[in-house]
Amino acid sequence: MDERDSKPNSQDQNNTDALTQQVGQVNMGDTIDGRNTTQMMAGLRVSNNEDVNNEDRYNMKHPRRGMAVIINNRSFQSSTGMNERNGTDVDASNIFQRLNDLGFEVIIKTNQTTRQMVDLMSKAGKMNHSDADCFACVILSHGEEGVVYGTDGVVPIEKLTEPFKGNKCESLRGKPKMFFIQACRGQKFDEGVETTDDDGEGLDETDANTVHRIPAEADFLMAYSVVPGYFSWRNSTRGSWFIQALCSVLEKYGENPDYDILRIMTRVNRMVAYDFESRAAREFMNRKKQIPSIVSMLTKEMYFTPRTG
Repeated sequence: MDERDSKPNSQDQNNTDALTQQVGQVNMGDTIDGRNTTQMMAGLRVSNNEDVNNEDRYNMKHPRRGMAVIINNRSFQSSTGMNERNGTDVDASNIFQRLNDLGFEVIIKTNQTTRQMVDLMSKAGKMNHSDADCFACVILSHGEEGVVYGTDGVVPIEKLTEPFKGNKCESLRGKPKMFFIQACRGQKFDEGVETTDDDGEGLDETDANTVHRIPAEADFLMAYSVVPGYFSWRNSTRGSWFIQALCSVLEKYGENPDYDILRIMTRVNRMVAYDFESRAAREFMNRKKQIPSIVSMLTKEMYFTPRTG
């Protein structure tokens, strides 16, 4: 049954959290990370040539890949009006495995309050990342535009990313900071449209010279599960569409020398857009679509260079 991450509703089905490693087609049990139905109703490709200028790529040959933090919020205080996020433990388990395979030192924090989330990010930002390639954070929760939910309320996403900006975290200055956010960003459904494949290809390149002054906001990748204004779907047994796709693509292309992070995320976008469609008991929630939103402030190409040690 398809559901959403939403406030409690007497007709919503209570599904048991399942920890599986499945990534596949959507089945009954999809839900969205947002408000309740009652409220609702009132690719860049670069060949792996040795002559590629190193200034165009992030250095991914530090002693460590880096830290990855997963915040997995499943249960919420009644005062928030937010439902249990069935299926989120599957997401947490799968993305933990994928990040671990890529060499990250992964920690999972479950059911964090807003204060705990802010404190966790603040502590991570104050750590010494000098010998690390990059930093990654995955947030699995309910959300609205610009905010995500702790177990006791909302916290601005900007407050969680602030500790990692170039003027705050010197040891991550000039290094990739990646945030993957599975949460709703509004209350609209994507009805979908009919289309045919287009063979055209686009090419975006960013030339980044070695400089001593860079914008504090540089080198971030914000990967949202959905575009602003829309619900984000989650299956109660398989996990969210976005994390299913992300894990599948990372497993297949994560360390492929022809795939930088933006090309990887474009594959994720395509998988979510083409391979998933909601199947819900309520007709107004049935046959809906979703497209992630990738916002890049990266200044170089980023490849998950395989670890040798």
